Amino acid sequence: MFGMGMGEILLVLGIALIVIGPKRLPDLARALGRGLAEFRRATEDIQRTIYQEVHKPLDPQELWKDLEKARAQTRP
Repeated sequence: MFGMGMGEILLVLGIALIVIGPKRLPDLARALGRGLAEFRRATEDIQRTIYQEVHKPLDPQELWKDLEKARAQTRP
């Protein structure tokens, strides 16, 4: 997990317990878990959107319009 062994994870948890305290540690862990879950959902949504855009069927007329628009913008 995150390139850390079991001993390193226990050390980090022990330090967090000392620094944060036993009363606030569960709340912090819960908030961290929610944040990670939200981050994971957002990255999956981005990946899904990119996949759909890349695999969208091409419309030759729309491509031609985009090409003409780009041509018009580059001409002085």
